[in-house]
Parts: sequence; C-alpha cells; structure tokens
Amino acid sequence: MNKSLILLIFFATIFIGVISSMFVVDEREKVLVLQFGQVKSVKTEPGIKFKIPFIQNVVRYDDRILSLDTMPLEVTPLDDRRLVVDAFARYRIVDVVMFRKAVGTGGTASAEVRLERILNASLREVLGSVTSNAVTSADRVDLMTRIRDSAITEAAGLGVEIVDVRIKRADLPTQNLSATFQRMQAERERMAADERARGREAAQRVRALADRKAVEIVSEARRDAEIIRGEADAETTRLLAEAFGRDPEFYAFVRSLKAYEGSMTGKNTTIVLNPDSEFFDYIKESGSK
Repeated sequence: MNKSLILLIFFATIFIGVISSMFVVDEREKVLVLQFGQVKSVKTEPGIKFKIPFIQNVVRYDDRILSLDTMPLEVTPLDDRRLVVDAFARYRIVDVVMFRKAVGTGGTASAEVRLERILNASLREVLGSVTSNAVTSADRVDLMTRIRDSAITEAAGLGVEIVDVRIKRADLPTQNLSATFQRMQAERERMAADERARGREAAQRVRALADRKAVEIVSEARRDAEIIRGEADAETTRLLAEAFGRDPEFYAFVRSLKAYEGSMTGKNTTIVLNPDSEFFDYIKESGSK
C-alpha cells in the first residue's frame, strides 16, 4: 500500500472523526450528551458543540412550550351529576437531566402518558370537590388554576413544568342526557308552579287588603253620613223648637198644613173623621171667615 493511500485514509478518518464530534444546538431545544447511556453534559446555548465521536451521542429535547390534549374523562362532582370533561395542558421541560432519568428512552411520548395520568387525577380531585354548576359555568378560572397547581407538584418529579391547564368542554354523558333533560324540565315546571302559587297568594293578599279597605271606606262614609244627618236633624229640631217658641200658633198651623198635604196625596183619597175633630180646626176657621 503506497504512502498516498495511507495518508488519504488517515485524513479521511480524521475528517469523519471531526464531523462525528460536531453537532449543532438549536435555540429551540436542549441537548443531552450521553456516554454509554449516562449523562455527561447538558447543552442549552445555541451553536456548534463537540462530543467524543463514536463513544458519545446526543439526545435532543424541545425547549418550547408543548401541548398535551387529554382523552375525555368522566368525573363526578359533589351533586352526583356525572360530567365528561375534555381538557388540555401546556407544559415545558425545565430539567432535561431529571426528565431523562424519569422517562428514559421513551422521550416526550412516555412523558405525556404520565402527564395525562397526573392531569386526570388532578381533574378528578378538584372537580369532585365542587358542584356541576361550578364546572359548567363560564367562570371556572379558579378551578383550572387549582388543577394546574395540583398538577405542577406531581409533574415536578418528571422535570416538567405545567404552564397552564384549560377545560375545553364539560358535558353530560350521552346516556344521561335524556334523563337529565327530563329532570331539568320537571324542576322548571316545579319552579313555575311555585311562582304561580306565590302569585296567587300575593293576588289574594291584595284582594283581601282592597276588600278590607273598601269596607273601611264605606263604614267611614256611613258613619260620617249618619253624623251629618244627625247634626242636620238636630239643627232642624232646634230651628223648629225655636220657631215654636216664638209663635206656637203659627207652628201648629204649619204642621196642620203638612198633615193635610200628607194625608191627601192620592187621587181618590177618603178620610173618615168626626166633624168636630181637631184635625179640621184650621179648615173650619178658614171656612167661617
């Protein structure tokens, strides 16, 4: 073998060794340098890095915020109305060494399986401590914060930070929809019946109050009328008594005229009296003159 071939092989080997020892770290990732499966270094700064060729190898992990969509989960809130909850999480690998030790060669896929179990446990724990109305209401930010905080503690052992947890959907199970709708309808009918009963009760109270007020007004009007009538009769009696005291003869004459008028109102009035009766005293006197 000539010397030029040996040199060519030598330089080729060196070139391959240099190329094999170089790798590039992207700014969107973190890189572990492994030697026989053991972590030797962590590369987080972007740029060209070096490793021992053929002995060391690199494992890359995404340094961006990742998304995890959980499978629909059935939970039971405090009021025993089962709900199917669909949620998702945002997470980030913060400690690649711990992450590697926790998930091994499974990588992100293995980590997400474990993260989903952690999220499901947190969902059941938090949503099981409130009513279904709190879960289905629009104002459930506090619940999602509690779920996230609970999951953060459990996920820390994986070298992962849970950034956010959101509930996309919270619905009733399909098999329970019909029964739930019937129960809701019955509840609304009961509420409507209660409202109608309260309305009838209020109307009855208003009518009773109006009737009592009417009786009071009529009674007061009658009382005032009797008082006025009595005062008028008293005034009449006083005036008559005063007139009688001034001219008894004239008073007797007026009373006789009224008696004549009152006794002869009919068309065919007949009066049978003794001609000497005092009733005709003023008629007799009038005739004699």
